[in-house]
Amino acid sequence: MENKEKALIAIERLKKEYPEAVCSLVYTDPLQLLIATRLAAQCTDKRVNMVTPALFERFKTAQDFADADVSEVEEYIHSCGLYKTKARDIVAMCKMLCEKFNGVVPDTIEKLVQLSGVGRKTANLVVGDIFKKPAVVVDTHCIRITSRLGFHNIKDATKIETILRKILPPEESNDFCHRLVLHGRAVCDARNPKCEKCCMNDICDYYKKQLPEQ
Repeated sequence: MENKEKALIAIERLKKEYPEAVCSLVYTDPLQLLIATRLAAQCTDKRVNMVTPALFERFKTAQDFADADVSEVEEYIHSCGLYKTKARDIVAMCKMLCEKFNGVVPDTIEKLVQLSGVGRKTANLVVGDIFKKPAVVVDTHCIRITSRLGFHNIKDATKIETILRKILPPEESNDFCHRLVLHGRAVCDARNPKCEKCCMNDICDYYKKQLPEQ
């Protein structure tokens, strides 16, 4: 089976399993999603959502963050882990937003990755969820599940993004990645995948390798 054909099957199966393909981070504007995504690195979305209400009440605009004392931002995000690096990146990112983009979150990956602490994963998420452009968010769930399905055997997120852009219909790619996160949490666990319950096990290379030889 060609990868494009397999991808279309995976898309339809995941749609049935997870009709609501939404980001689990809570936000009300592009800046909040940008910051919440930075906080989510090596931290759960649940924890980030506990931290951000007070953070966004204190700092409402890019200029507010740009003018902030890094140590104060650290206090708000302390429980997110790597808080010193994240606080420094958030303040630097917002300074760049104000200086280069008049405080407005840009709508292209190329511009977003110019910001401090913003990689392609974050940029894709913002471009897809906020600006409704084709996006491929390559996080740990995406890397693991697309590898198990047999789309690639690598770990390089940028290369995986390129591979997936070639086989996923652009209008489906963003929601597909959201559904992979949901599927990774519910079924395709890193250590103990529930393969028997998986809606894609018949097209999954990983599952086929676990079957006894006939």
